[in-house]
Amino acid sequence: MKEQNFSNHRRYIPGFHFLLFFLGILALVGSIFFLVRSYMHGIERVASVIVFLGALNFMMLYFYARDFATKVQDRAIRAEENLRHFTLTGNLLDPRLTMEQIVALRFAPDLEFVGLANRAVVENLSNHEIKKSIKNWKPDYHRA
Repeated sequence: MKEQNFSNHRRYIPGFHFLLFFLGILALVGSIFFLVRSYMHGIERVASVIVFLGALNFMMLYFYARDFATKVQDRAIRAEENLRHFTLTGNLLDPRLTMEQIVALRFAPDLEFVGLANRAVVENLSNHEIKKSIKNWKPDYHRA
């Protein structure tokens, strides 16, 4: 596995992020075309509505499934980083940290973590700024 760092830490699954999304959009656009054509010609209206609803349902499922999974990952990351902060300092993370900041902090090694977490609160650093500030990247190879 290639060493993970700021420039390559984003993970894309081509079959999900590109192919499945493209096929879903194609199905939705095609179903809209079929729906309009069926109403213009007065044929197969019920079938066209069913196909459109199926394509719409698929695209909604695509987005909601990813959103639900991301929220679960965020909860796990928040708990892990809270425990790590508590282990290092005896205190929980500052509640003013946003979820995006906490997610970015997971790449900071223990020696940089506490200082960077405090800096993120004081300077209201974005997740991008936090990740750019990390000197010794702590990779996360166990994520989806």
